[in-house]
Amino acid sequence: MSKVRIVTDSTADIPQQVREELGIRMVPLKIHFGDETYLDAVTLQSEQFYEKLTASAVMPTTSQPSPLEFLETYKQIVEEEGPDVRIVSVHLSSALSGTYQSAVLAKSMLEEEADVTVVDSKSASYGIGALAVAAAEAARAGADAEAVISLMRAMRDDFHIYFLVDTLEYLKRGGRIGKAAAVLGALLNIKPILSIDKDGEVAAVERVRGQKKAMARIVEMLEADLGGKTIQLSLAHANHLEAAEELQRLIEEKLAVASVNYVTLGPVIGAHVGPGVIAAFACPARG
Repeated sequence: MSKVRIVTDSTADIPQQVREELGIRMVPLKIHFGDETYLDAVTLQSEQFYEKLTASAVMPTTSQPSPLEFLETYKQIVEEEGPDVRIVSVHLSSALSGTYQSAVLAKSMLEEEADVTVVDSKSASYGIGALAVAAAEAARAGADAEAVISLMRAMRDDFHIYFLVDTLEYLKRGGRIGKAAAVLGALLNIKPILSIDKDGEVAAVERVRGQKKAMARIVEMLEADLGGKTIQLSLAHANHLEAAEELQRLIEEKLAVASVNYVTLGPVIGAHVGPGVIAAFACPARG
């Protein structure tokens, strides 16, 4: 039976310890503050990023890895594991970034040197991370590449994701909403709820006044999505652990939760939505 190894990118927001335990390889995206460039989750960690974001007058930008960076990672795996290794590479939604396409191009550059399957997560943050972790766990348990890919696609189709944005300032600074809308939203304490649709696009779901009402609305939507099912829940936050814990409590009052996992929302998404964001990633529990 061939070996299966999982590759992802830094937007998956998988903690380093988990990546190391499961042998998941990570290719970082880049964060730019003016002339300064950092490797996401390598030379700039989430906590450092949010401190820098709030202190900086410069709006950060992000960029995808090059095909050559993916190619180097794939070749390293082949050198370490041998030519029979199967590589499954899962990445940030192709609708949001060129990261997936860079991985596809790297695959084409390998020719016959390695067997690589590139999967479009059609998601972001731990919507990718959960797929990569489940795949790595399945591979460790003996699943072949086809079973691992099938598992990823099934989980992807069953995921329900909601991001609660704490401030409109960063959406305004990034040009995603106008200044007037941001000022009015701040005055009215508007909290946007965002999601990622089945095509992998960011979708505005609702704008709710006040964080408590917004959290309650997220719980209502998860009930409509997954009510009656036992769920696997992951919560991501951008330096706002208390709010994430409160959202967990509210969810557990209404839904049966088999497991809960916490991650920190990484710099790439944080660059666009700002600090204080919390996100819920939920799907039916496996097994």
